[in-house]
Amino acid sequence: MARKKSRLGKIKRLLSVLLLLAMFLGALFLPPTFAHMTAENSIVQSDALAQNLVEQGRKLYEVERFAEAATIWQQAISAFKANGDQLRQAMTLGNLSLANQQLGRWSQAEGAIAQSLNLLQTAQNLDPKDRFQIYAQVLDIQGRLQLAQSKAEDALNTWQQAVDIYTKIGNQQAVLQNHINQAQALQALGFYRQAEKTLEESTKILQTQPNSPVKVTGLRSLGNVLQVTGDLEQSRQKLQQSLEVASSLPDKQATGDILLSLGNTVRALGQTQQAIDYYQKAASAAFSPITRIQAQVNQLRLLLKTKQFKDFPALLSQIQTQLADLPASRTAISARINFAESLTQFKKDTTADTPSWLDIAQILSTAVQQAKSLQDRRTESYALGVLGEVYEQTQQRSDAQNLTQQALLMAQAIDAKDIAYRWQWQLGRLLKNKGDIKGATLAYTEAVNNLQALRNDLVAVNPEVKFSFRDEVEPVYRELVQLLLQPGENSEPSQKNIEKASNTIELLQVAELDNFFRNTCLNAQISSKKQDQTTAAVIYPFILPDRLEVILQLPQKRWLHYATAVGEEEVRSTLKQLQENLTKPHTRRQIQSLSQKVYNWLIKPAEADLADSKVPTLVFVLDRYLRNIPMAALYDGKQYLIEKYAIALTPGLQLIEPKPLHKELKAIVAGLSEPSSGFSALPNVKLELEEIRSQVPSSILLNQEFTRSALQNRINSLSFPVVHLATHGQFSSKAEETFIVAWKDRIYVKQFNQLVRTIEQNRPEAIELLILSACQTAAGDERAGLGIAGVAFQAGARSTIASLWNLDDESSTVLMSHFYQELANKKLTKAEALRRAQLALLRNSKYERPMYWAPYVLLGNWL
Repeated sequence: MARKKSRLGKIKRLLSVLLLLAMFLGALFLPPTFAHMTAENSIVQSDALAQNLVEQGRKLYEVERFAEAATIWQQAISAFKANGDQLRQAMTLGNLSLANQQLGRWSQAEGAIAQSLNLLQTAQNLDPKDRFQIYAQVLDIQGRLQLAQSKAEDALNTWQQAVDIYTKIGNQQAVLQNHINQAQALQALGFYRQAEKTLEESTKILQTQPNSPVKVTGLRSLGNVLQVTGDLEQSRQKLQQSLEVASSLPDKQATGDILLSLGNTVRALGQTQQAIDYYQKAASAAFSPITRIQAQVNQLRLLLKTKQFKDFPALLSQIQTQLADLPASRTAISARINFAESLTQFKKDTTADTPSWLDIAQILSTAVQQAKSLQDRRTESYALGVLGEVYEQTQQRSDAQNLTQQALLMAQAIDAKDIAYRWQWQLGRLLKNKGDIKGATLAYTEAVNNLQALRNDLVAVNPEVKFSFRDEVEPVYRELVQLLLQPGENSEPSQKNIEKASNTIELLQVAELDNFFRNTCLNAQISSKKQDQTTAAVIYPFILPDRLEVILQLPQKRWLHYATAVGEEEVRSTLKQLQENLTKPHTRRQIQSLSQKVYNWLIKPAEADLADSKVPTLVFVLDRYLRNIPMAALYDGKQYLIEKYAIALTPGLQLIEPKPLHKELKAIVAGLSEPSSGFSALPNVKLELEEIRSQVPSSILLNQEFTRSALQNRINSLSFPVVHLATHGQFSSKAEETFIVAWKDRIYVKQFNQLVRTIEQNRPEAIELLILSACQTAAGDERAGLGIAGVAFQAGARSTIASLWNLDDESSTVLMSHFYQELANKKLTKAEALRRAQLALLRNSKYERPMYWAPYVLLGNWL
């Protein structure tokens, strides 16, 4: 039973993602491959009434009246069976499976496919071409169902069987359509690179063919995949090509959809006004009222985001008028709900009287009724939950809780975790407001559990379009931590709650990295439990709106907790000032004052406990703006923290396996001393590389020799545990802005996985230590430190040393020379070796200022 529930959950999660993608990106899939027969192959003896029923069902399906379509097709199947028309019976069973998939009738969907395939395999006296054509189409439908069940390999095998049949009977258009649908389904599962490859192969074939609707869809699909994978300029180019092809065809129906996609891409590029222009053009060009509404709702959201309230009333009026005329369908109801959500945001952001809260509630009540009439429980749940949110906003909390619980029960009944978590979060807020902390904590915990189960699906939706991680995912984790750390009966949270809060913080860190990469690249690296620490104390500082919480885990799992009543804005402002001063030469007094303030928040309350524990190393799991600050530079009034402890960072103990470096010390070393790719010269890099070679056996790539392929070849061919890159680079909270500079090229963080794949194929061991000695965090990016973790985990490195800012002088060479000397002592941990190298600079009058020794951080395995 549990297994069945898990499988149904996966089906629903995928279809939920597909629905979200269709709602906010515009319809991505080609129309479903209905099983049908061409006129010339029709069997004249077939009953005309049954044929008419098939056509009625198709029309109902296309307007998303799935339950009615299923009923009509069931009648057609009975008629074909009575007539002995097995071919058409099999065809209609395939279409019935499609309708049942949409309605969440999973066993019926599977049963219809099984019956259809059995008929096609056992039926006698059928024309081979008819049988093959229908068989391939039913396989297409089966592939969709298998993919929805997270049986990606089975789905791809099934589709390959269909492709083989289409190829055999010479249906090239069906082959290409099959590939495009495969690719978009892969995208919905988060397999973007596979989807991109499949689409590129298909569009390459299409480029050699005359312009056609399939060519338009293939190019647009590739543009949408590239948008989600972050290759936004390429996305724009492919979508422009799609638009040009569409413009050359007599049927202009695709134009509005392409313009909608272009709006989404330029919106992701940050070109807000151009996105608004594309949405306006999409609304004007759209044949489909649904596409028009989608474009206008996206435009409305952008007007809200950019506070262009003067254009808001006219657009609002247009949308209201058009919504009233739309026949009930899933997409139309979803548009209605999204419109209501935009109006709710508008009410939050302004003091406008129009529309009233009653108007918004009425829009949602209509959506609830329409969803009921369609027997669409998923959409009904969504409408009820959003209506509950409106009541929450108007302080009608009892009604809000009632509606939220109804929505939650409905979502749980169909295992729709992607909306269930929202209603659990909403219920948690309402219960917390009532003072029911126990109930609220339980609701929040269930919401987080659902988010963890949804990891694959959340990253499949481009946050720039809808699923805003910052607004709709991250707060759930943060608010649960806030609840868990509320004082209990003894004015302190329980040990159990403190430990649970630390686990939740780690889950948030993993979710942030997933969101950074737009895939669950960390799955293979996550351990089922935290590593027990005996050599380090682990510190979890956590920024909440009204206070700064700190959890401290001492050896033998002893948990401490303390908090400072300081607002988030003061924390952010203090850290920003400290970050700015750390990179300047004559600000020691300001640095010490600000860093002592941060020390008092994070370390001072636990000074005695840390001293008693005698741990040599502090490991920090840093939150938000804290990631841009080197913990080594915290100041107690007499000493910097690095003078007392070795220091390391980690996103979580589940992501590391602390092991000492026992291998012979050898390094692959690459760097740029000359200007390249618009970046200035690093004159001391040559000396730095020579110093490293004098300390450890090294393979060096300097300047022109340092290319992406050369680096990959060295890592592939040499079993050296250390990779040292002395070059410009940037760490950002966005993957597309995180890179290191090679000769005449940039290696972006997502390309680091090519190094990982090479290692996995040719040698089993990971990079033990990756050193990035001249990179820096992106200016103005408050979460830029996330990029360091991104590079570390994408490169598969057990430990990474990086610099938070770059200094073009010899101090880096001096520090690295000391570091390698210390690392050669196998009794020292990597963290202690780095500490001693930093102290060598701190105790040198030439380099004693924090700007020289503080920027270096060790992330990952500290042993």
